[in-house]
Amino acid sequence: MEQPQQQDLLLHFSHQEHPLVFDQDSRYGAPCCGCRESVYGPSYYCIKCSIFPIGLYEFFHHKSCAELPLRLRHPLHPIHPLILSYQNPHHQKTKCQVCNESRRQYTYRCYHCNFNLHATCASLPPTIQSSQVHHHPLTPFWKWMSFTCDLCAKEVKGIPNQCALCGFWVHNSCASLPRTLKVIRHKHLLHLTHSYLEVGLYQSDSRFCQLCVQKVNTNFGFYYCSRCDFVTHLDCAADYRNRENKNLQELIEGENEDLELEQSAAYEVKNIKLGEDGTEIAAKIQHFSHEHDLKLSDDEVLNNEKCDGCIQAIFPSFYSCVNCNFFLHESCAKLPRKKRHPLHEHPLTLFSELGSRRNRIQCYACQHHCNGFTYWCETCYFKLDVPCSLISDILTHPGHEH
Repeated sequence: MEQPQQQDLLLHFSHQEHPLVFDQDSRYGAPCCGCRESVYGPSYYCIKCSIFPIGLYEFFHHKSCAELPLRLRHPLHPIHPLILSYQNPHHQKTKCQVCNESRRQYTYRCYHCNFNLHATCASLPPTIQSSQVHHHPLTPFWKWMSFTCDLCAKEVKGIPNQCALCGFWVHNSCASLPRTLKVIRHKHLLHLTHSYLEVGLYQSDSRFCQLCVQKVNTNFGFYYCSRCDFVTHLDCAADYRNRENKNLQELIEGENEDLELEQSAAYEVKNIKLGEDGTEIAAKIQHFSHEHDLKLSDDEVLNNEKCDGCIQAIFPSFYSCVNCNFFLHESCAKLPRKKRHPLHEHPLTLFSELGSRRNRIQCYACQHHCNGFTYWCETCYFKLDVPCSLISDILTHPGHEH
């Protein structure tokens, strides 16, 4: 790596041990120390501090966050200057006077009056022209007050953003929400929805957030996937711990990638027969995990054989090899070669040779060791055995109404 020039270095108050290095086009998507949003494009980071063993650098900043002024005069607190500081996770959290929330991000403070403004709230423009939550410009109403946010329905104290044309009031956190985002626990994009009327849901339906499993008031805003009927609270989906660190273009490309993943077969059909109802059945296949063709069988197994995919007892219907002692449940044979799983943000690939009698792998979900098929992340070595890969993130059980 080239030695950075002198003008590419920045001495920053938050990290006095090393200067921060300028990067014209960051693609890491790491959270910014200043605002906690993902960093793409012009940025600063510390080249000497990294997270081992993955080698990810630390102290990432958007260029704009790294270059914030250290002192600020603000109309909400004109009597004293405000000093830029960062939220120490070991200290008591302080609430911002605008959004009324405590967040680990840079804050302008008056230590005389205990007055605090998040840097993102302090730099609100006179008019938000490009807010993604409303089709008209929003203007901050520079007065501290109690009001009900028209998007999330919360009673908040702070500075409302208002639409002069239609009387829409929204607090700062909701005003900055993206129209579209991606959460780790769902494979499709989620879209900001203002009420159940936009997507044809019934008002009487009891809907639960599929991230926190608490009830969602669909009379107001929520994030929604119409393809899967997947609903989340606004703040649950927007929480950086739940979001995938990708820009919008990567998310759109990921949608196309997910479609390819759903169609990725682990076998090639060699022979087809017709069932009693006329449906086509793959009678002989060539599976990626075995060198010989496998034939479909409904016979009973007498020797307590186990499926070489999930290492569970074999039972009809199953595929077997006539040349050697190899068995696969029909369901295991039809596992997709690539898939996404709610426990991990990257696509997983099905492997058969990772586990063996001498070299068993440990599943990251159940912590049990396995020598059968394994879903593996080629980016960060995350592993799931077959039973855990089939567990859904939402469970419906006859013993419980929710």
